[in-house]
Amino acid sequence: MMRFSRTAVAAFGIVAASVTFDGARADPYPWCADYTVLGGIGAKNCYFMTVPQCRAAVSGVGGMCVPNPFYTGASAYGSRPVKRAKRHYY
Repeated sequence: MMRFSRTAVAAFGIVAASVTFDGARADPYPWCADYTVLGGIGAKNCYFMTVPQCRAAVSGVGGMCVPNPFYTGASAYGSRPVKRAKRHYY
């Protein structure tokens, strides 16, 4: 009898944890500032939504803007783009 109650409590805990936590989200930042120099020493900052943001970050300090290799094409913090109906002109 005691074994059943521990199993039930453990199962309830697993279900509660899976309902509480969000799933993995897509990376919403499509651009990275790459500060790598010859020899492979440097860093990347992949928190840019637009190319101008990235270019402003590397301006004056060197580096280049490159596409984020982990970008999935979907934003994690917004809704999907609204699909609009096509207008027909007769």
